[in-house]
Amino acid sequence: MRFIVDECTGHAVACWLREQGHEVFSVYEKARGSGDGEIIQKAFEENWILLTNDKDFGEKVYRERLPHNGVILLRLVDERTHNKIRVIRQTIKDYAEQIADHFLVVTETQVRLARKIR
Repeated sequence: MRFIVDECTGHAVACWLREQGHEVFSVYEKARGSGDGEIIQKAFEENWILLTNDKDFGEKVYRERLPHNGVILLRLVDERTHNKIRVIRQTIKDYAEQIADHFLVVTETQVRLARKIR
């Protein structure tokens, strides 16, 4: 899979995804300080799945109706890196076929899927 990892999600998550064989664009490494609009536009234009902890992307998608190719929004109680990786690992394992073109809100205990607004 191709992931653009938002700056707030962390460098370690981007590194772990690469180790798992995914193609990764890390905002922290290559575009630090970019605005949310720039990030979601890049993700859409270059066919990346956006991985973020920033709930503002929900507003970008649902209020502003910005297009996307898939968004995973982590809403975790435990924001430590090892927990993020555990949750992402399980999400990819269980929802790999449904991530593209969906907006996923992921917590430690559940995943909510919404189809892309057209």
